[in-house]
Amino acid sequence: MSIQSINKAEQPADHTGFHADVLERLEQVREVARARLSARVLRDGRVDAALLERDQVAAHGFAWLATTVEAVRRSIAWGADLRDSGRFGETEMLILDRIVAEYAAQVAGGLPMAQTETVRPHDLELTEADLAPLRARDIRDFQRAATGPEATEALAGRLAEALQGGDADGFGHHGLDETLSMVRDQFRRFAADEVEPHAHGWHLRDELIPLSVVESMAEMGVFGLTVPEEFGGLGMGKAAMVVVSETLSRAYIGVGSLGTRSEIAAELIRLGGTDAQKQLWLPRISSGEILPTAVFTEPNTGSDLASLRTRAARDGETYRVTGNKTWITHGARSDLMTLLVRTDPDETGYRGLSMLLAEKPRGSDAEPFPAAGMSGGEIEVLGYRGMKEYEIAFDGFAVETKALLGGVEGQGFKQLMATFESARIQTAARAVGVAQSALELALRYAIDRVQFGKPLIAFPRVANKLCRMAAEITAARVLTLHAAHEKDSDRRCDIEAGMAKLLGARVAWACADDGVQIHGGNGFALEYPISRVLCDARILNIFEGAAEIQANVITRGLLTPGRN
Repeated sequence: MSIQSINKAEQPADHTGFHADVLERLEQVREVARARLSARVLRDGRVDAALLERDQVAAHGFAWLATTVEAVRRSIAWGADLRDSGRFGETEMLILDRIVAEYAAQVAGGLPMAQTETVRPHDLELTEADLAPLRARDIRDFQRAATGPEATEALAGRLAEALQGGDADGFGHHGLDETLSMVRDQFRRFAADEVEPHAHGWHLRDELIPLSVVESMAEMGVFGLTVPEEFGGLGMGKAAMVVVSETLSRAYIGVGSLGTRSEIAAELIRLGGTDAQKQLWLPRISSGEILPTAVFTEPNTGSDLASLRTRAARDGETYRVTGNKTWITHGARSDLMTLLVRTDPDETGYRGLSMLLAEKPRGSDAEPFPAAGMSGGEIEVLGYRGMKEYEIAFDGFAVETKALLGGVEGQGFKQLMATFESARIQTAARAVGVAQSALELALRYAIDRVQFGKPLIAFPRVANKLCRMAAEITAARVLTLHAAHEKDSDRRCDIEAGMAKLLGARVAWACADDGVQIHGGNGFALEYPISRVLCDARILNIFEGAAEIQANVITRGLLTPGRN
């Protein structure tokens, strides 16, 4: 088999009429699993935290089951939308078939929760009888056709053609409207010219992204993308944020993440700030005049924010902040800290927390925190390097009381929670961008690299990896866009955002790992960009809520009466 034969592979049969039937079977299995888990962890109609923790494998496994079924549902809807608009071609058909077939097989046999963790049907108390509809002959025949040699050859050929035509990810975006398509194209051009040629060098030298790039992004409106126009922003929705974040992260996750801090800060201020705080900060954040940073995490808290200890003691019209923070992204070069502190020492839980909008001078490599009452240094990391990570110690650092977000103490955790949906949707988009980068690097290498007289893409296992990557990226992308549309419709979407982030992060890591494998020994060499993508992908399962936290959120939400 050669690259020519792949490109000329015969068109496979169209199985799209079978998708709805598969989805119905998946939903039946999900409901059985839900009922059995509910019987174990609900008490008096509510989720019992101790019981949920005792059955954590089943609880998190159910989150993965529900996420997988939802990914199938949204992928089928994506295909239907394309079909209705006359844009459902062979590539889309092959990808959709593979999503439905592969995810149905995972539900029937074992769902990967991580690279080394699989939840099996028995973990969810699913019996052979429960799974029989997913193991019936008709679905086995469909799976063989959708993921077999002919379909793999055909899809690999289409992917190669798309890459050589300069639009390797175009198939996944055919569902965008005209405005979002224009936004995507604009940022793709910027990324191709200003980011991609330099990203790997920034990574290898562990350099901050140049301010010239930051300034160009500000001019394009990245930092005010979702800020209302009355405050100097573009007033676009979360779907636009997803498209921009993915497109920039495809070039370099550091650049794709530059807007995250502004998004979080602007969301905090827009939703929880006083009128004066909105007027003061939102226009400056939108224009890129100031760069914010999120200062939440502490050395011994991680996801357990209720245990946060950094203290802000009131001294007249000033708070004196004392404590330690860690994993502060872009901390030195920022101008504004959204600083989560404990203002009530007698309240040890969430209710004692407040959010401060704390100004600080920009630092340098030589002196990262040139302010009285602040000190700290860089945390050296494997990837995600373009903004750098820091630990900060506060010792009486002064913040004016007027910087208290919303002007009322004790609202910090509630204010932060209001931003979680957007932050997780944005992180899912970054994950899709990283995964897409891995696919394109691997695809290009597989076409160009010749072994045993033929290109790597002509070998079935390499082609199969590339096809699986394309299918899972599409599933993660449509799930992320769905969460964004739910947010734009002012509907609660913590479950949808959690699902997008959960799946997107796993897909990014799997694609990066497969990309390295396709590169072989060269994938382990620092000079090849796929090595950077692997390092960048790993963090996505950890920050903005680790995968375990996302699974907990999803399951609690789905088991709560009235949420399903």
